[in-house]
Amino acid sequence: MITKEQMEFFVAQAHRYGEAKLMLCSSGNLSWRVGDKMLVSGTGSWLPVLTPEKISVCDIVSGQPENGVRPSMESVFHLGVLRERPEVNVVLHFQSEYATVVACMKNKPDNFNVTLEIPYHVGEVAVVPYYRPGSPELAQAVIAALKEHDAVLLSNHGQVVCGKDFDEVFERALFFEMACRIIVQSGMNYTVLGSREVEDLREHLLGRK
Repeated sequence: MITKEQMEFFVAQAHRYGEAKLMLCSSGNLSWRVGDKMLVSGTGSWLPVLTPEKISVCDIVSGQPENGVRPSMESVFHLGVLRERPEVNVVLHFQSEYATVVACMKNKPDNFNVTLEIPYHVGEVAVVPYYRPGSPELAQAVIAALKEHDAVLLSNHGQVVCGKDFDEVFERALFFEMACRIIVQSGMNYTVLGSREVEDLREHLLGRK
């Protein structure tokens, strides 16, 4: 059974992400695994001012809402990621400023490793083509991309990150936004860490996370 305290905690995390300007108004959605249930922001809800009444409680196996609140139209890929990756407990779809600029670029970067925080905290970023929000095609593309990645850039749309808890997801989203800000503000005149530097990071730092 989902408790009042769990609902309030979910609300607090949604507000935290909103205060970090990871989304505007009704853009973005958030989910959290609690046992065999998923808490997910309801359709049309605003994460920065989310209330418990706007949270949908869904069964992860069936995907059916159980508390009468209609889940976000993107709930299909939230459910899919939670089903495919049992170690993942939080999924965030957001539209931060610079990362969304990059999502709309004609020639998108194929390497986001502008600082060590990207390979260390975010990992390789998958890029998927544009599909209509809420469509089965978008859901399938996100689920497939997040099988092997923790972050995905949605062309002309936004971003999705996932992780074991709210702190890890928050960190991944902020560092991804930071990398995109560097890319944009550099006027596309930036350097990235080479494979040797990334391998060195893996050898000396990644194993200590």
